[in-house]
Amino acid sequence: MLTKITFFERFEQDILSGAKTITLRDEAESHVFAGQILPVSTFEADRWFCDIKVIEVVPVLFSALTEQHAAQENMTLPELRRVIQEIYPGLEQLFQIRFCVVNTRAHSIN
Repeated sequence: MLTKITFFERFEQDILSGAKTITLRDEAESHVFAGQILPVSTFEADRWFCDIKVIEVVPVLFSALTEQHAAQENMTLPELRRVIQEIYPGLEQLFQIRFCVVNTRAHSIN
């Protein structure tokens, strides 16, 4: 089970603003559960920037990604498919983790 989750720095503002409400992960990062609170850090610097509450975890196939998934990621569908392929090349089985931000602290981004 995950005890924290990381995101690339480029997604920080989308998460904090509520524009990004899901993340697509591989099986290794799918072991979270509804109601779980996770600290969120940047992947690059391991800098905490908020906590999230997991709302649900559902399996989804890469080939079944839709415009709705893309909107929840705050991207276009082609953009989402490209990003997923960069992170998980050739992976078909993904897991959608839907979340909401539950705690932030005032911070600045350099």
